Formats: sequence, C-alpha cells, structure tokens
Amino acid sequence: MHDYLVVHPRFERHWPGAAERFRELWPDAGFERVDLDDNRVLSEVLPDPGGVTRLVSLGVPVSDTCIERLNALDEAVVYTDSAYTADEDLVERLEARDVSVYHHESEGFWGQSVAECALALTLCGLRRIPQLHGRIQDDQEPWDYEPDGVPGPGKRAHQFGDDPRFANGTVARKRVRQVGVGNIGSRYASFVDALGADVAAYDPYADEPCFHRAGARREHRLEDLLTDADIFAPLVPPNEETVGLIDADLVNRLPEGCLVVLATRARIVDGDALRERVLADELALAADVWDENPGEPLPLDDPLLGRHNVVHTPHVAGRTKHANDRWAEMLAAKFKRRDHQ
Repeated sequence: MHDYLVVHPRFERHWPGAAERFRELWPDAGFERVDLDDNRVLSEVLPDPGGVTRLVSLGVPVSDTCIERLNALDEAVVYTDSAYTADEDLVERLEARDVSVYHHESEGFWGQSVAECALALTLCGLRRIPQLHGRIQDDQEPWDYEPDGVPGPGKRAHQFGDDPRFANGTVARKRVRQVGVGNIGSRYASFVDALGADVAAYDPYADEPCFHRAGARREHRLEDLLTDADIFAPLVPPNEETVGLIDADLVNRLPEGCLVVLATRARIVDGDALRERVLADELALAADVWDENPGEPLPLDDPLLGRHNVVHTPHVAGRTKHANDRWAEMLAAKFKRRDHQ
C-alpha cells in the first residue's frame, strides 16, 4: 500500500464533494470514510500505517503515536479540522520527519465561483432582478410598463422600468471601480471589461501585468478611484492591511446612485457609513457578505432587507461544487507525479 485517503464527516460539513474529487484523482488509493461518531485517531483508521507513503487525511485526529507509526510517509495533506487552516504544530512535527506537507497557500480554489457571483450580483443590482421577481408573485404592477403620468426622461415607459436614481441597465459603458486584482478581483475585472465597462482598479500589492490581464486601468491613489464610480467593487480578503480600508470618508465620496458590490468580506468597508447611505437612497447595494454586526445572513427584521436598492445573498459566493473540486485538485497537483501500482 502506498497511497491512502481518509475522511471524517466533520470535514465534509465544510467541504462536501472535495474528498470524492480526490478519490477520482487517486483511483487506486486506499480509501476510508469513517462514521460521524468515530473518534479513532489516524493510525487506528489506517489498516497499515507503516505502509503509507502518500496520505490525504481530512478531519481525522492525529496523535503522536500516529506520527511514529507513519514511518514510511513521504508526502501528505493533513487537516484535522475543517481545512480552513492546517495544524501548524502537526505540520512542523511531520516536516521534522522530512515529510512534505502540502496546504493551500491562497484561496484561489474559489476565485472563479466568487467572481462569477460578484458579476451576478452586479447584474441583479443594475436590473433589480430579485426585487422584480419577488414582486410579480403578488402583484403584476411591475409588468405594467405603460407610461405613468407624463412620459419623460427616466420615467416608466414601454418595457422600460429602470430606477434612474441608481446605476441601472447594462454593464457596458459603466465606470467600474474596484479594489483588488487578485484571484477574485482579476476575474471580476476581466468579466466586466469583456462586457464593455470602463474598468479602473487600485491594488498596491499587484504588479503591472495583473492589471493588463484583468483589463483594468491602474489607479495609484485609492481616493481617486471612487469619485466617478457607477459601480464600486472592493474585492480583497480581510487582513491587517484591508480591514477598514474603505473608511467612512471614502464611502461618503462615492457619487449618488453608485452600486456597491460586496462579495469577498464586508469588514473592508465601514459598514455603518455604507448602511446609512443605502438607507438614505443615496447608494445601491448588492452584497453576499456583511460585517460582524448584525452578521450573516441579515436578521429578518433588518431594514436593508426587501429594499428596492438592495440585493442580498447569505454568504454563498464561494460555496460551489466547482470551488470544492478545485480545493482538491490544487492540493493533488502538489504531489510528485508517480504511477499508481
């Protein structure tokens, strides 16, 4: 026995399908899925710990005895919890045994899923798709496009129901301004660029080719990015440099009618300032994420819910089969190429 894959259901609560994708990539490997109430450590689950040279262990506890018994181990992916972070102490002990321990160095595995959701939120925010869908289940008035009162610019007309107070219609010709051109931001920028938007981005950590690949013009000053935005999309992960990056002053610089798209983490934006302007009908919001107060999803009595200028999804942008498959594929690619015997 050389290769072995073992998974605990506690792992699959967070990453359904990822272990199955690993099985497809390692068709000849030994496999064990333990029961939910099975608390055995790894060496008790493996039929022959001393014969395992390549190991993927997902959610199964690991003891000192396990490490001792895995005396032939050469390469491993070992997550003892939900696979968001590896057990650093365990990794150090395995590496001290000259075991190559692989883990994710970025969250690129869900970059495509989050970027596509951000694009969908953008389209829904511009066209008010969720609001109209919800209303026509009880009232056909939203389908009545006959001119209401005196026709004129921006008013309802035949098959024209955009809200002129906010960015509306197509992505084409919109001024999209975004923060971040990493795994998610670069994809989102390329999507809206392909649809005909004028895209400008700020990212002090990205090199020039990142902006070229994303189809975005580079802005070197964050404050210069916001003043003419039709659509503003801060798409960076939360860390010491980004939490609170878009403070209240910057939120208040956004022009009236701008659509704000939040699809990575909300804590990078001053939530109180954003909420105030959205509730005042100064900004539109399309968000999959929210700050820690009141949390995700929004409480049913939150005044943001059901508004004409808010599209809301409950933090689901990265949770797709594609993302979970990519989680496994990107880890499997780190193992040395070797024919299964």
